[in-house]
Amino acid sequence: MSSGNVGKLNGKIAIVTASTDGIGFSIAKRLANDGAKVMISSRKQKNVEKALNQFYESGISKENLKGIVCHVGNKEDRTKLIQETLSQFGGIDILVSNAAANPHFGPVLECPESSWDKIFEINVKAPFLLTQEVHPHLVERKGGNIVIISSIAGFQPMQLLGAYSVSKTALLGLTKVMSQQLGSENIR
Repeated sequence: MSSGNVGKLNGKIAIVTASTDGIGFSIAKRLANDGAKVMISSRKQKNVEKALNQFYESGISKENLKGIVCHVGNKEDRTKLIQETLSQFGGIDILVSNAAANPHFGPVLECPESSWDKIFEINVKAPFLLTQEVHPHLVERKGGNIVIISSIAGFQPMQLLGAYSVSKTALLGLTKVMSQQLGSENIR
């Protein structure tokens, strides 16, 4: 991390979904290191606890980083994620929608309906609903940022990740459409 970035997000509050390992973990860590207060999440409590311990051991303050169980496909979990963030930190400035699913590996025409439904529920519907649910809180703060993580598969479909590729292409379209409305509200 460049010393020029330290504190550039002081006073900002972020939610990062699927942030207990991998890309989400790294994003949450960077946001926290740049001064943001961050709410991390995962579908499993043990993952949340393990990640919190890793963050705290790396020197990130317990008052600046909290965690909660959240399955983004579950309305009650999404509501709890947002409400807990508001309760712990007092607002929301940044949403990083990172959660994704791919229960089917193989050609698109061999994808079972149940896998298709799960892929689109988590990869497209959940980011839409999270954005919709966080939107009033960003408007209240007179702006903010929404980062929706897609995939190279959205630009260059992969044959054995057919349904996943289609969902990530749809996610790119959703992001473009939402940005037209959100941009006029000072939300990037």
